[in-house]
Amino acid sequence: MSVDAYMNPDFTWVKKGLFLLTALGGLALCTLLIFLWAKMAASEKKNQRIGENTLFHNYIELFYEMIISATSVMSFACAYVIINHVYTLAHTSGYSYDYFKDFINLMDNWKDFVLLILICTSCVLNTILDKLIIPLKKIPREDKATVRMLAMFYVIIILLTLNVIGDESEYSPVMMYYLGLMVGRFVYFDASFRDFIGALKNMFFKLPLLVLGMALSGLLCFFGFKAGYLLERNYYIVGIFYTHLFLLLAVFIVKHSHILELIVKLPKEEKSIKASRKRRNDKSARDRRKVQYEDRRSEDYDYDFDESDDAYADYDDDYRED
Repeated sequence: MSVDAYMNPDFTWVKKGLFLLTALGGLALCTLLIFLWAKMAASEKKNQRIGENTLFHNYIELFYEMIISATSVMSFACAYVIINHVYTLAHTSGYSYDYFKDFINLMDNWKDFVLLILICTSCVLNTILDKLIIPLKKIPREDKATVRMLAMFYVIIILLTLNVIGDESEYSPVMMYYLGLMVGRFVYFDASFRDFIGALKNMFFKLPLLVLGMALSGLLCFFGFKAGYLLERNYYIVGIFYTHLFLLLAVFIVKHSHILELIVKLPKEEKSIKASRKRRNDKSARDRRKVQYEDRRSEDYDYDFDESDDAYADYDDDYRED
């Protein structure tokens, strides 16, 4: 198997567009199922004060976080497979280039550190995606940590499946790394039994997101391999990673189009919270302007103060409103 096997020249831009539309359709179906889930959850007594629309937007962002985290974790697994493949080719090819020798020495002596750097890079990628590229602001930190842990379990299930079907690559080191991270999530230095039970309970209630995410990616992968978009002669992990990239692009389109907020509108109390936050931010900006203006007056500048000055007029109007 050569490096050329990672590329599929038959996967044209037209086929990529069709695959993206399929990913958008699958995401729309999952969104409908999440809406029904939120509707049922809102009917429970403990959630009656929240409202089904608020629950829906919380659940949908958790689902987005599942896709983002799974893609980030999958990037580490896929990078490991490709690096290991290049390492095998370098060993068997007999090339005498210096960079091949340096790469072989690096992998022979520092392979564990390379894996550690890759896993840290995937964590940084996850943070960049859900903070900057696809900002998710409605998820509490504890729920986000739980979904990220489920994404590790998500990828471990995929890697176990690939081992069962006889993929040529070896995924044991990757699985051991992520199993260690998952155990560390439950059992840490100052953890109590109550913390352990709470983490398990929180994970149990998020399991539908795991099932939904695996069903969506599994069906999309099946379609991609059957249609010839993804290469069967390739390592399956590469095709699965391509699938998650298309899912990530679909999430990006839906999130930044704000179409869900138009269809399932935020409740008035949610809008009032946003409005109050905006007012607080505006007030902080006005306070900073006040300090800057007073500092400007206190210094010995050659500045003729005029009540009609635009900057002061804006500032004065703001404080009259307050």
